[in-house]
Amino acid sequence: MGVGVEAGAQAARSRALAVLRIRSRALAVALLPAAVAVILLAGGSTGHLMGRGWDLARWIMGVAAIVVLLAAGAIALVVARARPAVSPTVAIAEESAPDLYRMVRDLADRLDVPAPSAIALTPDCDSWLEDRTHPSHGPPPQENGDEITGVRSLTPGRSRRTAAAPVLVIGSPFLWWMRVGELRAVLAPVVAGTGPSAHPDIAAARRFVRGLDAAVAVTSAPRGPVFRSVLAGVGWVARLLLRSCRGHAAEMERGVAAAAAERAQAVDYGLRIVAQEQVGLAYAGWDRLLTRVALPAWRMGRWPSRLDAGVVAALTELSRRDRLAAEGFASRLGERPACDLLEEPGTIDEATSLLAARLFHGGPAETGPDWAPVAWQEYPEEVVDRKWRTDAARLHRVLDTLGVRRAPDPAPPHHDPPTLARVVDHLTDPTTGGRTDDRTDDRYGEADAVDPYAPDATPTDPSAPAQLEAPAPHPEAPPEPEPYKAMAADDDDEELGESGSPHSAALAAGLTAELAREEAATPPISAAPSGQGPDTGLWDDTALPLFPLQPPRTGRELLADHVTAMVCCAAMDTAGALPGLDWLDGPTLLVNGERVADLAPRVLSLVEDGDPAPLRAWLIDLGIRPEKPVRLV
Repeated sequence: MGVGVEAGAQAARSRALAVLRIRSRALAVALLPAAVAVILLAGGSTGHLMGRGWDLARWIMGVAAIVVLLAAGAIALVVARARPAVSPTVAIAEESAPDLYRMVRDLADRLDVPAPSAIALTPDCDSWLEDRTHPSHGPPPQENGDEITGVRSLTPGRSRRTAAAPVLVIGSPFLWWMRVGELRAVLAPVVAGTGPSAHPDIAAARRFVRGLDAAVAVTSAPRGPVFRSVLAGVGWVARLLLRSCRGHAAEMERGVAAAAAERAQAVDYGLRIVAQEQVGLAYAGWDRLLTRVALPAWRMGRWPSRLDAGVVAALTELSRRDRLAAEGFASRLGERPACDLLEEPGTIDEATSLLAARLFHGGPAETGPDWAPVAWQEYPEEVVDRKWRTDAARLHRVLDTLGVRRAPDPAPPHHDPPTLARVVDHLTDPTTGGRTDDRTDDRYGEADAVDPYAPDATPTDPSAPAQLEAPAPHPEAPPEPEPYKAMAADDDDEELGESGSPHSAALAAGLTAELAREEAATPPISAAPSGQGPDTGLWDDTALPLFPLQPPRTGRELLADHVTAMVCCAAMDTAGALPGLDWLDGPTLLVNGERVADLAPRVLSLVEDGDPAPLRAWLIDLGIRPEKPVRLV
């Protein structure tokens, strides 16, 4: 082990020296004109370099030396004062997690490396060391602010001096899903990296590279024309130096990682192999939770306040469904979870959950009426029900704008009631066949044979003999209103496939435009007030979200989501269904306490092909009444 550690550390030091040599060469180039000017001036003062030619050379080199020194000083000033990028985290004070700090220090002692100066959590499935020794990373004195608004202080005020050891950043899902032994095994190679990082040459090379990277970011920021022209030269030099030392810096980091991994083999090596399996499982559960569960809530102005606890629930559900994932799950339940190392795991979970909402969705820095936390037990009512009814209301609003009627007669009432039948009839392609299902009258009974919106509807006499009538032919579709033509022309024809009807394309375009108007009317997100929210001295929150989870939804996806929401609203209002939360799939419809899993292909058949038969058969089987109005938001 000692040979491998020494080889990796030696390789890292040699690469660090290569980076420092590039810095020294840049300094030599900046001082070269001044050195030549000094030689010319010394030769003139001693009477050796005399004559008009030498006098002219002295003037030229003197001016060039002054210009180059001023330019070099400006570049050095920008590099020194530029703030290196720092990952957004939630700082954890030792008072908030004494057991966690004790475990990390014991781990550092076993590895014979310096202990990290502090611990922070990030809403991601990864762990690393981060250098925060730059003066701009120290918080101002006498300030006791959090990185997240709405959560009480987790860290006491610190002095302006910063520690030399790096900060240990831990992925918050690891603390909730892993056991204490697994977390120690996963953190062993990370903590072992503090040893090579403490070497002066490696630390100096890292500071130089981070300074160049920060200088490039400063010169790339939008500024006025004068500053932009002045900083253009600084940016060119910084990029040139970065390109020169990029390869050496990468190899230096590989050497540091190799040395740390070799040193960590002496600590819980066998357990680390098992823990790496849990790392992949936690990553899958975290990604699923964010994209399927958290994202719908964020879009509704609610942020789940226990995301890390939700990872445990999601992976527990996965182990229940998947026999392969369930192997060893029961035995792990008897071990101590890593979140027990925190004094107040709920408070820290809330902080990391709000930070995740900011990073992945761009939510505000503080809570409010339009941005409030939601507990998991309130998720079905606060998020799922509101989402479905809001989408259904938007769908009918767009239909009203397009002038869509269930009957070709444009007489009053001006707007049709919000029924599922209105949507299904509009999206039905006349060429696909009948408009209704032959089983409808038999399943709904005699009292349902009356159309409540027909002007001359009369109850059916039960004593009258039943008469079989041929199904009414599909009425001719009314001429398309003007909004149809404009929206269908702007919509991408390939978005709904070759078989997509013009009605579907126009409705998808209308929903896209309506959502764009709603987003444009939303007030811009303001930065966190001073002393609250993310510390702007650590990271810049002006370009949120930093890591969008998904690309913008296409018109086809929007239309399918809105039609699904309308179906779910009809099921809740006419068949007693309930909104629910599936930890792996997000919002779900519960019928008789069972999760509905076969709705999506039936909706796609209607949206893409204009074929309502699969959806109508599904509605009849569950007793859902599409002709009944639903409650909207």
